[in-house]
Amino acid sequence: MAYVITQRCCNDASCVAECPVDCIRPRPEDPQFTTAEMLYIDPDTCIDCGACYEACPVDAIYAEEDLPAHLDGFRDVNAGWFAKHPLEPDMSPPPPVQRLAKDLGTLRVAIVGTGPAACYAAEQLLGAGSVEVEMFDRLPTPWGLARYGVAPDHAQTRGVTEMFTAAFKRDTLQMYLNTEVGAHISHAELRESAHAVVYAVGAPADRRLDIPGEELPGSHSATEFVAWYNGNPDYADREFDLSGERAVIVGNGNVALDIARMLTMDPDELARTDIADHALAALRRSEIREVVIIGRRGVLQAAYSAPEFRALGRLSGIDIAIDPADVVLDEAAQEFLDGPEAPYELGLKIAAAGEYASRPPREGHKRIRFQYCISPTEITGEDRVRSVRYVRNELTGPAGSPTARPTTDSGELEASLVVRAVGYRGQPIGDLPFDDRRGVLPTESGRVVDAAGLPVPGVYAAGWIKRGPRGVIGSNRADAAETVAAILADFRAGALPAPIRDRAALLDLVRQRQPDMLDRTAWQAVDRAERAAGAATDRPRVKLATAEQLLATARRG
Repeated sequence: MAYVITQRCCNDASCVAECPVDCIRPRPEDPQFTTAEMLYIDPDTCIDCGACYEACPVDAIYAEEDLPAHLDGFRDVNAGWFAKHPLEPDMSPPPPVQRLAKDLGTLRVAIVGTGPAACYAAEQLLGAGSVEVEMFDRLPTPWGLARYGVAPDHAQTRGVTEMFTAAFKRDTLQMYLNTEVGAHISHAELRESAHAVVYAVGAPADRRLDIPGEELPGSHSATEFVAWYNGNPDYADREFDLSGERAVIVGNGNVALDIARMLTMDPDELARTDIADHALAALRRSEIREVVIIGRRGVLQAAYSAPEFRALGRLSGIDIAIDPADVVLDEAAQEFLDGPEAPYELGLKIAAAGEYASRPPREGHKRIRFQYCISPTEITGEDRVRSVRYVRNELTGPAGSPTARPTTDSGELEASLVVRAVGYRGQPIGDLPFDDRRGVLPTESGRVVDAAGLPVPGVYAAGWIKRGPRGVIGSNRADAAETVAAILADFRAGALPAPIRDRAALLDLVRQRQPDMLDRTAWQAVDRAERAAGAATDRPRVKLATAEQLLATARRG
């Protein structure tokens, strides 16, 4: 028997280092790792030891005999990866962790952000020896997108936060929540309080469509909608008109799929998750029967991952509709799909699309419909959204990455709600260098660099603000490792001036500026209250969704 990795894989590769026979691929050092949508276990090499099962932070690994029926197909999915990429085991031991020498003293690092990238960086820093970490977040809660970006029906994916909680129990790490860098404390003051400052603030802004009607009521960004249903206090008061029968989502990545599920799933199923209560109440009143997901290129180039796309077919009471013509590949596309350059997951996506295209509609079911090779040109309506006008595209160029060129063929979709899910981008941070084209801090090996390519002393970046909005939660682990390696190297080289403000002075400064600062103990009080409320209603937790509720609960302890 063997172990099997399934849909919830977070790609953080915790399991890879634990495997005694090196049968999990791709590894962080493998060329396929940056594009892989999940990891895979070779069934012919696995010795059924269970080490990977114990290491997985999101419960994505099962013993083959324990696979739930709805995940049974992942047995073949794992085996299929090794049919395309035969295993060549490397049994050499991993290099030892290079801990800091004691005579260097204590390294102090301030991390701005508490999402996955920030937490992976903090975890790795704490494992390097004598290190103290101060983490800052402008929200009253930690975990960033792990709390406010993961869809409520993917509760196991949030399990990565349990790993961080266990790693952050010691006083070597302190949290400054409800504290905004740039408002309550300046970048310069942070630099005076630590050897190094790491910005791991994500990509909070959304990309625009830049078409007429984008600002009409009823047209929203995915940022707003996702934060709303996940209970982000910045968005708790938002309202979305769900009174029409159709919603249109522009963009076809995993976020688009998340939103489509939230709009079509049975509210009684959602009621067993940690979805925000205000969102659940609104979705119970929703009249939406169809969600149309539109993308400017073809089925072969869709950005959603194979596991998430395949999982749509298991939704209860929902049809997945695709035009059979969209699944017919021309000779060039089929040649690319069959060739060595095509990612393994691409074949899985095409197979799933073909299966959906062959399914007849069922009476009484809601529907998620995919339309490929179309681009929106206008959102119409006088006082609010009424429809989305579009043009059809033809694809030219290489089959793996073609260009979408508009044609004269056009159409229109009536809709009362439009959500643009075409990507995120970072925002400038104070006076730090910023690459406006890419929406990131310019970096080299995690070091923020100026216009001349020279490192800004003591300033680093990790996560989406460093590499752009791509990858899943676990992708941040290797990304953070690169940044941490740069910090440790610079500290060993004596390139980081010692801070002039100690930890106690930093705490005093922040408390003077922000009396409502919440520390780790305050967050633990919120966490206990949310879990207790969830236990009373058979839910993982009931989120406190306003700043007032969060602060009041933290004060009560």
